[in-house]
Amino acid sequence: QVQLVESGGGLVQAGGSLRLSCTASGSIVSINGMGWYRQAPGKQRELVAAITSGGTTNYADSVKGRFTISRVNAKKTVDLQMNSLKPDDTAVYYCNADLRVPTASAMGVTYLWYDYWGQGTPVTVSS
Repeated sequence: QVQLVESGGGLVQAGGSLRLSCTASGSIVSINGMGWYRQAPGKQRELVAAITSGGTTNYADSVKGRFTISRVNAKKTVDLQMNSLKPDDTAVYYCNADLRVPTASAMGVTYLWYDYWGQGTPVTVSS
């Protein structure tokens, strides 16, 4: 029942801004970290920004100074504020979360860490 739902993507001109939001729902015991990845046509998926449960952040060099990642722990939400957007930022952006979830097995209920992904939200930056 765990889901990650993203919103906020769209079309914007170079120099503009967008704010992406991702909310996790379901039987989540704890969150180790959440972040955003992106994948452009013909390219590999790459890390954009991530934030740990303790608030430590890291960013891809290409977005430092332009993007800001933040969390609202009570809502299990991670946001990505994207400013000064460039055409090279065009990609599908995916929310990622490292979650501890209950898992049923022959041994009973155990609590396992697992990576979850959202469906992706497209961002297009025109020149």
